[in-house]
Parts: sequence; structure tokens; C-alpha cells
Amino acid sequence: MPTIARWYIKTALIYLILALATGMLVALDPAFLRSVPLGPVFIHLFVVGWLTQLIFGVAYWLFPRHSRERPYGPHPWMVPASYIFLNAGLLLRVVGEPLHATYPAWGMVLVVSGLLQALAVGLYAVYLWPRVKVK
Repeated sequence: MPTIARWYIKTALIYLILALATGMLVALDPAFLRSVPLGPVFIHLFVVGWLTQLIFGVAYWLFPRHSRERPYGPHPWMVPASYIFLNAGLLLRVVGEPLHATYPAWGMVLVVSGLLQALAVGLYAVYLWPRVKVK
């Protein structure tokens, strides 16, 4: 298994644990949910952190190779860049959501978070597109 695929999958597992811990915290103390809005944090940890990263890691590992000479294509740098942008955006979201609820000026952090995540998904899609081919 390629190193970056292992990073995606292991990071996804960490986010799964964090998402479940966040969900349990909210479920155990509903009053805490009113004081610290963790709903969006839970959803992002679960969907972007767990599902998206697991899919990205498995897709990189299992999709057909680009060619024998270049199994991961002409631009393999896009995948680690996507990993960095996706995780930076997600971590900004995890910090920014609760702070934005209390301090609306933190809204710009959410904008930057969204842009980083969109850039990550865009890079990954451009990278993976040529590997989706007919045999």
C-alpha cells in the first residue's frame, strides 16, 4: 500500500474516533450542545474526516494505475497536497465552528476552511480523473 494511502486511511480512523467521541459528548450532555455548538463539528469530523479521507485513501490505492512507467501519473504531488489542504481545512473548521458561534468575527476562518477543503477535493479529482478509464 502506498504511503499516502496509509496516511489517508490512518487519519480517517483517528477522525472516526474523534467524531464518535464528539457525538457521545453531545448525547451525554444536551445542555453542552447549547453552550458549545458541536453539531457541525461532529458532521465535519465524520463526513470529511472519516468518510472522505477513507475514500481518498482507498481510491488512490485501488484505482487502476496510470501506466506501467508512471503508475501514479504525471502529477503525484497533487495527492499529498490534497491531504494537507483537506486536513488543514478540517482542523480550521473544528476550531472555527464553536468560536464563530460565540465570536462572529471568526466567520472568516470558516471561509478559509471551506476554500482549503474545496481546493483539496478539486486537486484530488483532477489527479484521479485520468485513472478512471475503461480497460
